[in-house]
Amino acid sequence: MAKPNYEYPLDLDWSQDEMVKVTTLYSLVEDAYEKGVDRANLQAAYAAFKAIVPDKGTERQLDRAFEQASGYSIYRVMKTAQGASTTRVRMKEEPRGPKDTRSKR
Repeated sequence: MAKPNYEYPLDLDWSQDEMVKVTTLYSLVEDAYEKGVDRANLQAAYAAFKAIVPDKGTERQLDRAFEQASGYSIYRVMKTAQGASTTRVRMKEEPRGPKDTRSKR
């Protein structure tokens, strides 16, 4: 299944390496909803993300922007991964769907 076309929320002040690490987490979160992911890989990607975005406020802003664009929640995926007893994380709930930000006339 092809992934929908939307932009990941990124900070233009990040280095290319940092952007790759953040987009890796975004991609794994998408995969957790769509097909399931290895829990250890997801947790490693989240640790790399937290090294780039250490404060909770910025993390929440990025999560909200990502969820608005994609319908996928980093928070919900990581919460599921923390409580998982298996090696794979697969979200059972459907993504919320991207919010339409166009004005309604």
